[in-house]
Amino acid sequence: MTTDTPTQTPEAADVPPSGAASDTKRVATGHKRLLTRRDRLTLGLMAGLPTILHVTLVWVTALASILLAFTTWDGIGFDAIRWVGLENFKELFTNNPQFWPAVEHNVVWFVVLILIPTPLGLFLAVQLDKKIRFSRVYQTAFFLPVVLSMAVIGFVWQLVYNPDTGLINSLIGANEPGKYIDWIGDPDLNLWAILIAASWRHTGYMMILYLAGLKGVDPALREASALDGANEWQTFKNVIFPTLRPTNTIVLVVTIIEALRAFDLVFVFNKGAEGTELLSILVTNNIIGESSRIGYGSAIAVVLLLISLAVIIPYLVATFRKERRA
Repeated sequence: MTTDTPTQTPEAADVPPSGAASDTKRVATGHKRLLTRRDRLTLGLMAGLPTILHVTLVWVTALASILLAFTTWDGIGFDAIRWVGLENFKELFTNNPQFWPAVEHNVVWFVVLILIPTPLGLFLAVQLDKKIRFSRVYQTAFFLPVVLSMAVIGFVWQLVYNPDTGLINSLIGANEPGKYIDWIGDPDLNLWAILIAASWRHTGYMMILYLAGLKGVDPALREASALDGANEWQTFKNVIFPTLRPTNTIVLVVTIIEALRAFDLVFVFNKGAEGTELLSILVTNNIIGESSRIGYGSAIAVVLLLISLAVIIPYLVATFRKERRA
């Protein structure tokens, strides 16, 4: 007795079963719809709300400040806004005795930060890059001022500069009646005293930036320099430092921005009294001061914005060009 075995034609063998065909169709059409309606709604909320807040709080307010710079307004009632054109800028550049000293102080702030804490931060980064013992502890200690708020730093240094019980006057014997040194109240000393506090914080910031740059240096460059007989200083000057050019650019831009936006420490110390005038202090005093001149304060803010853009835009252009070449 023989049993017949079913035979399949080649055409039938190539046709998948009906269930497999539906699965294949489901797979083929499934990849087209990666996100469900609920996913899109969630992503829309997560991306949309921050975008709306950013546009409202940053871009809208910035554009409003630019428009207000050409008006006069005391901040009470929108009907009191009056268009004055360039009058605020003319008064700012010609009739404001505090404007040019404020510009000078911002320049001094930048020069001090670039000449003292920046090289010191580089020196600390080079030492910590040698993988010495307890390097993590040192990094934490030097970076701690960057983590603290400016208000806390200002309070700490106020204790140091206190003319009666402060650390400095106690060490130099200037805490007795008739010998007091008023580090914050003296117009010839207060800016430099505040700059010391700012440099204390800025050093840790620069150290971290340079330490990150040093971690990216190819160890083969050091080995090749050592094989050529170069000492440690020659290796740093001729091999390592040239490779830190991108880091130096970032450090320069960051330092300029820090000098332009300097506000917190000065306001905590003496609210921008004589000797410590800054552009940011003038903006604040004119907008929320006793005599509110929002239009005039906005004009100062526009000048500060233009100076900042003159620094930031070339840096962004250079960065984008490098990315395109890569």
